[in-house]
Amino acid sequence: MTTTKRPAPPEAPRRRARPRTRALLLVLPAVVPVVAVVGAGLTSALLLSVGLAPLVGEPAFSLDAYRAVATDLGTSLRVSLGIAAAATAVATLVGLCLALAVTAAVRRSRLLGTLAALTIPIPHLVGAAAMGLLLADAGFLSRLLGVDPSSWPPLVGGRLWLAVVAEYAWKESAFIALVVAGVLSSRAASYGETAALLGAGRWARLRYVTLPLAAPALGATAAISFVYVLGSYEVAALLGRAHPEPLAVLAFRLFTSIDLTARPQAAAVAVTTALLALVVVLLALRALRGLAAER
Repeated sequence: MTTTKRPAPPEAPRRRARPRTRALLLVLPAVVPVVAVVGAGLTSALLLSVGLAPLVGEPAFSLDAYRAVATDLGTSLRVSLGIAAAATAVATLVGLCLALAVTAAVRRSRLLGTLAALTIPIPHLVGAAAMGLLLADAGFLSRLLGVDPSSWPPLVGGRLWLAVVAEYAWKESAFIALVVAGVLSSRAASYGETAALLGAGRWARLRYVTLPLAAPALGATAAISFVYVLGSYEVAALLGRAHPEPLAVLAFRLFTSIDLTARPQAAAVAVTTALLALVVVLLALRALRGLAAER
């Protein structure tokens, strides 16, 4: 006796699509204003950079603004990528260690989590000022160690941008730690206990359970931190060198120049920074999808 499979009812795909539609409707009130504001700003900057919305004169398509900043743009691009990569790498490593410590079953973990949470509300401008007072040649750290200011390494305004990287890493590590700790605290305990019952040791649980669970959140927060550092201005302006300038500092200097012909150049730098940030976000989304597919 043969049996035939009944086809799935036509309502099943509709039922699956309903949760997605509801989720889309829930995020629309938050997404639409952001897309409108950011889209309008980027569109105006793009039109200004190519000469279609000039402050003075008739509109005419031109790439003169990009040609004028071509030399500085390449140097600033390398500086910005170096700062963002170094700060994100340090923040990711420190944030992961903090998240593992916070989720540990130790009383001190609560205190550590509280201290990490207190770091987030501090503005980057205040953090940059504090980092300058701490790491300058006549700052608190050099006086505490009793080092002569003339022999103190150039941490603030030096060639390697160490104070800038330190400030970004300090601030962003707390953000990464709290997000990753939230993921691990809700999922890692049960999986870790199951792995321990099956005979897995501490390092095996860390490698095969904890790190795979933390990888999506770690990758997402690292991408957010990278993009933020790439477009941030105040820390590099306070603690960095006068030349070369990161992209955000270069754009701000050109935009605030008394010469109105520099405005299209500032817009060209801003558009380049936005495109670079978009590429980083797309690469991060692709990597996160790869992690989701492997799981």
